[in-house]
Amino acid sequence: MAVKKKAKVTVVDTFQWKGINRKGGKVSGELQGVSLVDVKAELRKQGVNVTRINKKAKPLFSFGNTVSAMDIAIVSRQIATMLGAGVALVQSLQLIAKSSEKAPLRELMTAIASEVSTGTPLSKTLRGYPKYFDDLYCDLVDAGEESGSLETIYDRISIYKEKSEALKSKIKKAMFYPAAVLSVAFVVTMLLLLFVIPQFQDIFAGFGAELPAFTLFVLAISDAVQAYWYIILAAIVAAVMLFKRAHLKSQKVRDNTDKFVLKIPVISTILDKAAVARFARTLSTTFAAGIPLVDALISAAGASGNYVYRSAIFNIRTEVMAGMQINIAMKTTGAFPDMVSQMVMIGEESGDLDGMLSKVADIYEQQVDDAVDALTSLLEPMIMVVLGIVVGGLIVAMYLPIFQLGSVIG
Repeated sequence: MAVKKKAKVTVVDTFQWKGINRKGGKVSGELQGVSLVDVKAELRKQGVNVTRINKKAKPLFSFGNTVSAMDIAIVSRQIATMLGAGVALVQSLQLIAKSSEKAPLRELMTAIASEVSTGTPLSKTLRGYPKYFDDLYCDLVDAGEESGSLETIYDRISIYKEKSEALKSKIKKAMFYPAAVLSVAFVVTMLLLLFVIPQFQDIFAGFGAELPAFTLFVLAISDAVQAYWYIILAAIVAAVMLFKRAHLKSQKVRDNTDKFVLKIPVISTILDKAAVARFARTLSTTFAAGIPLVDALISAAGASGNYVYRSAIFNIRTEVMAGMQINIAMKTTGAFPDMVSQMVMIGEESGDLDGMLSKVADIYEQQVDDAVDALTSLLEPMIMVVLGIVVGGLIVAMYLPIFQLGSVIG
């Protein structure tokens, strides 16, 4: 098996310059380049006699100014559109670089355009930037270059990236609401226990009567929170950080987390459908690009986003390598719905597997969209219910002694 050599990463900087043009007028501006020498040479070509030039300092903080997956999806669509319009690849990359508003994206595209202009294949160049272009992306571009149909492949890549990012956005939305409910309930409860209930505690001190059990329970919790709030906060932060570290470093933790989330009511349904949609969309795109099915299944496994489905897809690949039809292999795993297996079988029999998989992806992406909307509609009133129970319970606990005192006086 041949080892792929990693492309050399070209670092592009922004230079600020001042100079005099051919008419003797003073001019200034910014220009990107690999080195100061290259920038000066480019300015000389433009007829500028440089009087001052220096590298532009990069900002210390750059929140919201990084190259996101959505930026890559947009760039892919722009490349597909320009290639479809007959614009040369290098020129397309240069135009995208110049029109990019984000400085990091502009630098990335300038570096890629510069390297491709020297004759380096685009797929090889992109492999030098694994942070932005994964193996699947580079393999698809490579297939397009090999077959001479880069325009068609880039159209498929752009559709794939757009669909993937839309699906990812829906999943984030689905996960956000439960987290929001729990977070808001926790913050409100802590505020009441720390600042509101202690005020009632001073009032109850002068009652001289035995307080209800529920009130005593809430007061005890309030005392504990006031005394140990920093320990509670530190424990929560430590638990979150330890989990994130374990999730990052341990494959077993990641696998167990994937299994666990597929057992959460409502959320599991959305994640199941999303995994099927990712599998179908990735397999459709790679298979249509001419990548062998066995290799395409590796990409589909990685894109599924969950250990359970990733394992099932690798089992499918093993069966396919042994000569089994993919629809039968899918049934043996038990991870995929019967409808998906049936549609894949029809695709295999009709010779249109990639088209049928694309339809499966469309169906399940729509189902994810509908499920997220339903979850959103369900959780909006649930937030009010949870907050009502939490806040109402604490308020009732504080007013119970006052109600009892009133009844005794009456």
